Amino acid sequence: MVMQNKLKNQKESTWVSWNENVQHNYSYHYTVKKENELARIIGSTSGKVRVYGSKQSSADIAAGTDSLIDMRSYDQILSIDDEQKQITVQSGITLKTLITTIQKRGWSIPCLPDIDTVTLGGALSTGTHGTGRDGKLLSEYMTSCRMVMADGSIREVKEGETLMDAARVSLGLLGIFSEITLQCQPVYTLHLKEQPMHDNQWLKQYDDLLENNDFTRILWMPHTDHGYVILGNKIDSDTPVKENKGPDYLKHRRAVSRMLYKYTTKFPFLTTIANKIIYKLFFTSKKESKGTLYDATVTKSRSGTLELAEWTIAKSRFNACFTELKAALDNSNNAAYVHIPMDIRFVKQDDSWLSYAYGEDCVTVGCVTRDAANADHYKAFEVVEEIFLKHGGRPHWGKRFNAKDAALSRIYPKWEDFKNLRAELDPEGKFLNPYLMELLNVKKNAKTGSRAA
Repeated sequence: MVMQNKLKNQKESTWVSWNENVQHNYSYHYTVKKENELARIIGSTSGKVRVYGSKQSSADIAAGTDSLIDMRSYDQILSIDDEQKQITVQSGITLKTLITTIQKRGWSIPCLPDIDTVTLGGALSTGTHGTGRDGKLLSEYMTSCRMVMADGSIREVKEGETLMDAARVSLGLLGIFSEITLQCQPVYTLHLKEQPMHDNQWLKQYDDLLENNDFTRILWMPHTDHGYVILGNKIDSDTPVKENKGPDYLKHRRAVSRMLYKYTTKFPFLTTIANKIIYKLFFTSKKESKGTLYDATVTKSRSGTLELAEWTIAKSRFNACFTELKAALDNSNNAAYVHIPMDIRFVKQDDSWLSYAYGEDCVTVGCVTRDAANADHYKAFEVVEEIFLKHGGRPHWGKRFNAKDAALSRIYPKWEDFKNLRAELDPEGKFLNPYLMELLNVKKNAKTGSRAA
């Protein structure tokens, strides 16, 4: 049964993101559990409508319309094909539920993000990715899907179709993911080794590290001249490993970080001191462990809210981009006092139109502030974006950035094709909110509500 509320109370009719940085009023709110409910709502809505899940995006993509659809109860496992190792699910399922389900069957999805609390539909739509020698976007494991189109019709899309390449990463602008089939692989155990490494060392070796290890991730720490390198290789699950999880106090890293960075909001220059303290306390120990990709590398919960940006650069241009980035962030003259760590990951090229890795292997660099309430004054976001755009970098769709249509058309080869396809599939602009209209440079039109610029 569809639950609909036309809400009048101001507090109750305000959509609020997880870190409270994005807030929008709305008039109609729906909760769905079945595909025909989702299709009926979208098809019968005369105005604009957006769907949302965990609300953890730093970009303003999930709300801002008069009608909203909560996908979190649209989370059922629909079928499992043991022979093909494929699972079909509703798009509101969380990664936690999905991965724990397939792991019990001895399966895995080889590329997972940092967290498991997001919904599958949102993760696919915004280009969530893993890391490693064969790192990919999560959407590359989608073999087919059903999408609810702007007119309420259902369209099935299969691997190999042109629409699939456009839809894999589409911000919910072409249609809304309804049912998703994923190709799984046998579960495997990783032997993980973690240690600090000087910037000069890991920057010279990261290509070899990437080639010679199944899993590679670097947590880079400005103002310390070090990165914390995490390497993993597949082993038999019964292979003995002398586990070393480091000092017990390491579990308090996020709490200590929040405390230290709380004071840097008022006195930003103290960030350099905070970074060095955090590095010395939490990133100088060597660690060793084993576990599945999910168990060993994915954070199961956030201890506090964050504001995030992430930029991607072609692997061939990473060294030049990183050298400039390091110089800028270590230079106190620009006041870009960035919180640590900055997450560096590696993704293989693909053919998805709005993928960060479209046409070329890439390196992603995350930027975080643990003081989400003051993110608008966080200079590091501005400095990082300026440098990455200069080198042809691409922004993560679900995270914070300021680039719009003109800049995006220069860095995404299929940008104009995507815009044209969006206008064809959703000529009334039903899936657009103000943020997305500005992003794509779509102008309001008195008759249709919107049109392509």
